[in-house]
Amino acid sequence: MDQSARYANLDLKEAELIKNGKHILVAYKMKPKAGTGYLEAAAHFAAESSTGTNVEVSTTDDFTKGVDALVYHIDEATEDMRIAYPLELFDRNVTDGRMMLVSFLTLAIGNNQGMGDIEHAKMVDFYVPEEVIRQFDCPATNIEDLWRILGRPVKDGGYISGTIIKPKLGLRPEPFANAAYQFWLGGDFIKNDEPQGNQVFAPVKKVIPLVYDAMKRAMDETGQAKLFSMNITADDHYEMLARADFALETFGPDANKLAFLVDGYVGGPGMVTTARRQYPNQFLHYHRAGHGAVTSPSAKRGYTAFVLAKMSRLQGASGIHVGTMGFGKMEGEGDDKIIAYMIERDECQGPVYFQKWYGVKATTPIISGGMNALRLPGFFENLGHGNVINTAGGGSYGHIDSPAAGAISYAKTHREFARAFESFQKDADQLYPGWRQKLGVHK
Repeated sequence: MDQSARYANLDLKEAELIKNGKHILVAYKMKPKAGTGYLEAAAHFAAESSTGTNVEVSTTDDFTKGVDALVYHIDEATEDMRIAYPLELFDRNVTDGRMMLVSFLTLAIGNNQGMGDIEHAKMVDFYVPEEVIRQFDCPATNIEDLWRILGRPVKDGGYISGTIIKPKLGLRPEPFANAAYQFWLGGDFIKNDEPQGNQVFAPVKKVIPLVYDAMKRAMDETGQAKLFSMNITADDHYEMLARADFALETFGPDANKLAFLVDGYVGGPGMVTTARRQYPNQFLHYHRAGHGAVTSPSAKRGYTAFVLAKMSRLQGASGIHVGTMGFGKMEGEGDDKIIAYMIERDECQGPVYFQKWYGVKATTPIISGGMNALRLPGFFENLGHGNVINTAGGGSYGHIDSPAAGAISYAKTHREFARAFESFQKDADQLYPGWRQKLGVHK
């Protein structure tokens, strides 16, 4: 059934839609199945994303027709499809009237992802008006709070040297705490890797007190504050709270140095919002584990890594992993810096839409994935600044001297940077030809 007469209006002007502020606009890369016209498929997509069904139904009234999602732009050659979603479509909280990300996703990438007449459709950008930004939590804390705890300026406080306790599955309690202590002698920030939590060989109630003891010893020895990001990811809301509450009680007077990590993609928006609302004073660390299933450039459905990061700022993530933009081991390109710009600036041009944030706090870019001191100069040159958290596992624990040496090897004036060349010789050969002669290394 061709629904383009109802669910498409190509006379609508994007600038007017943005000026009026009554719609969320979403841009997709969409391709219909063979035999289906582009506008017909686009209109069906909009119908399935809002008020439509495959047949006319007797319950449709004038109000329902007034909140239809409308296709307002198509370009078949570039697979560019854009849809305007009236704000009235979206579910609101009973408790406080705020908007919910799950409602946005239910419509914007809900049943339309499985439609029989669509070859593929992937969300590449979305625009939210000021009214919508006011109706989301947005971040309560970010890197500025961490800089303050570390005794730095709260503007352009610079690079935070972090790591991940490796191997990925974690360690038993005593080795875990010792690994943390060794890194904190030089570095700032340690996080759990995403599989680490309350495993049978490393129960939270044994690990966390030992980690806090290691943090106190490292702070005493260095005279510097340290930070720990604890994974509270769980299926159940109450389990998340139990883990978080235990850690806060354990850290006691140093609870401000504790961040909470959630696996926001696999756990979903409810997990992120739970952490944001229950613990607004803690840094909310959004880990993207699993996101590549839909965000990878090879995936033709779902949404992009840019969209995921933009949504995380609406939800209130203090920081989110943004990849390494092609400078580490993970999939990505240099132009991925737009992901960082969208979450850290008050206004930014996305792939399609120019978005204003109206003064809400920024979300901090967190980089990880095969980074070491030799790869960072190119990364910083590409990004244009160093106000990020870097959680380098191998880059720290793979340093030839020690994890602490790995933590401070990111400064060119430190001898530990020179030793990074010997630690990561494959990268050195690729990035800095002739380094062996300059440093007098002959092996």
